[in-house]
Amino acid sequence: MSPTFSVSDFVASINQTFEYAYSSVVIVGELSNLRVSKGKWVYFDLKDAGASVKFFGTVYMMPGPLEDGMIVQVTGTPKMHPAYGFSVTAQSITPIGEGSIKKAAALLKAKLTNEGLFAIERKRSLLYPPARIGLIASGESAAYIDFMKILNARWGGIEIYHLDVQVQGESAPNQIIDAIKRLNTESNLDVIVITRGGGSADDLIAFNVEQVVREIAASRIPTLVAIGHERDESLAELAADKRASTPSNAAELLTPDKKEVKVFYRQALSSCSALVHQSVITNVQAFKHDSRIALLNIQSALDSRGKDLIQARTLLESYDPRRILRLGYAQVRQSNGDIVLSVKNIQKDSDITMRFDDGIVEARVKKVISKS
Repeated sequence: MSPTFSVSDFVASINQTFEYAYSSVVIVGELSNLRVSKGKWVYFDLKDAGASVKFFGTVYMMPGPLEDGMIVQVTGTPKMHPAYGFSVTAQSITPIGEGSIKKAAALLKAKLTNEGLFAIERKRSLLYPPARIGLIASGESAAYIDFMKILNARWGGIEIYHLDVQVQGESAPNQIIDAIKRLNTESNLDVIVITRGGGSADDLIAFNVEQVVREIAASRIPTLVAIGHERDESLAELAADKRASTPSNAAELLTPDKKEVKVFYRQALSSCSALVHQSVITNVQAFKHDSRIALLNIQSALDSRGKDLIQARTLLESYDPRRILRLGYAQVRQSNGDIVLSVKNIQKDSDITMRFDDGIVEARVKKVISKS
């Protein structure tokens, strides 16, 4: 006998069955009738050649802009709504297939480019070399091993704060976002490095998710992203302050090669030693030359001063009264000691003193005769 239900009981029973048998399902199909309501709610269908299924979710589970016709993979919970019937509540949606992935990435790139998220003027320089690195990578990956190997070989003493995350799969975007947020709470990190190896478009899709790209762009700490090989380019790399082509290249961009540094400093020390030696020789030669010039200048000055002294002496001797006295002249003074310069200063019967070169004569004036 078939069971009998009320409508409400039937819906509840079906939902219990779904919850028990299909608590979470993954459905792949072509996206159609995509629409967003009130900037928050997302409605769409997935279809293939034989059927179509309705979906409902929020914009927060979207990896970025999507278009009808893309092949996507949706994880969700099937439910029967009392008023609107059957649908799947979407928890995540991921483009699959190279064409859909590239199309989704192109749509998101155009959107974020218009917002200026990839602008060159937003890029910050990285400390070189950093003292402390926050590293987001799978701890078991070749990317992690290569990065650490090259980093330690090139430059020692850098502290690494590693957060082990999945870098592909459904949980990868949220783990990467949580790791970036956690590292941004650290006060002394110089750079955040996010890295993984190469792979297919499906493998790298976590680094083209809008929330991941925005989290990298919003990081307080400068970021360096190295995803895949040279040919691979993700939107996460475009949003980062610096892009590296490979995990090994990331280590090379962050650190100098200590072997090259040692060679450089040895050469610099040798060059400095040679420059100092040459400078000493040059300065000694310059000192000797300047000393010779100074001595010549001093000798010339002394010779000039000697000639001046001779001329001064000759001039002084020409004014020496004793020289005149030797010629037969005498110096006449009055009794009070004043020199007699004219006969007008001498009176008859006055006493005078006459000084000759070889002695003094005291006399009395008998007569004064003036030329006039």
